Amino acid sequence: MKSWINRIRQWLLPTQPLPPGVFHNQIFTPNQPNPHRLHLRIEADGTGLLVVDASTVLHLNQTAAEYAYHMLNNTPDEKAAREISKRYRVDFQQALDDYNILRAQVESIALTPPYRLDCALTYKVSDGARKEVAPSERVKRELLTEEWNLILDKAWQAGIPHVVFTGGEPTLRPDLPEIIAHAEKLGQVTGLITDGSRLSEKDYLHQLLSAGLDHIMLILDMNEEQSWEALRDVLTEDIFTTVHLTITSSNIHQILEQMDLLKQMGVTSISLTTTNPRLKPELESAREKATALEFHLVWDLPVPYSELHPVALELADDPHLISGGGGAWLYVEPDGDVLPSQGVLEIFGNFLSDSWQTIWQRAQSR
Repeated sequence: MKSWINRIRQWLLPTQPLPPGVFHNQIFTPNQPNPHRLHLRIEADGTGLLVVDASTVLHLNQTAAEYAYHMLNNTPDEKAAREISKRYRVDFQQALDDYNILRAQVESIALTPPYRLDCALTYKVSDGARKEVAPSERVKRELLTEEWNLILDKAWQAGIPHVVFTGGEPTLRPDLPEIIAHAEKLGQVTGLITDGSRLSEKDYLHQLLSAGLDHIMLILDMNEEQSWEALRDVLTEDIFTTVHLTITSSNIHQILEQMDLLKQMGVTSISLTTTNPRLKPELESAREKATALEFHLVWDLPVPYSELHPVALELADDPHLISGGGGAWLYVEPDGDVLPSQGVLEIFGNFLSDSWQTIWQRAQSR
């Protein structure tokens, strides 16, 4: 009698999730010489975050997180399906099918080309900007408009759907609207990272929008009225806008206060970096404030000190998780050289003189 009661009780009680923790391993996919890295973080409620090759993040519910856990532990498919079937009281074949679907999705992600190309059109910066964030001494010349259009053509043919124009300050290029229009003609999603110095010129802003610009990240200088004016002008337009804030030891309290103002202005998305890894507690405070205000947090775009973002500092013990550079995105310098990401001085080739296959093979072998 007691055993039946225990069985009924177990049947009625919700399935307990796996213990929280971070797990990692490598998997091999067909026709690929190099393994792919998987990192799984299981939360206290059983949900999970699966990072594929430090570039693509999958948010998993409790059962999917358990499938991923078995995948990382190389559990045989049928054994994993039996355990899931028993724990969640589902049909064995259904559990096996779901497990195979997740595996196929992970393998598919691991084989895809980058989803984004970050194009540094120039390393020139606006008057008064910090010169150290734009290493112009590396670049002998800037590409012509036609050359950037050829790069966009090659990226589109390779299957890269998203380009972000950055710098330096990309709005210092007179041909920026023309380059955006070319990407729009191809069908690419286009973004712009800017200090906003020209966005308060409404005619110029409308020229960019008419060319097909899809989203903007504005690097906000909280002490410059022109920067705030540019933000107000952009927020009146129909374009997705993210505000970037760089945290220093002297401005953290100001940033926390100004987040409330940004919310009132209608900002929905922010980016946070810091000038020093020792400011991790301050960065964490800013992230917690951003979460409380329900801001969407962007961490993977090439901004000043982009390597010191909240996700990187949280997972600093595992450097493979810090960046998706060379996997999820590539970075093109003003002369066409291709790097994994901004500031990582490892050249995969030149987008004009090397074939896409050569560039991508070098990136994958990294």
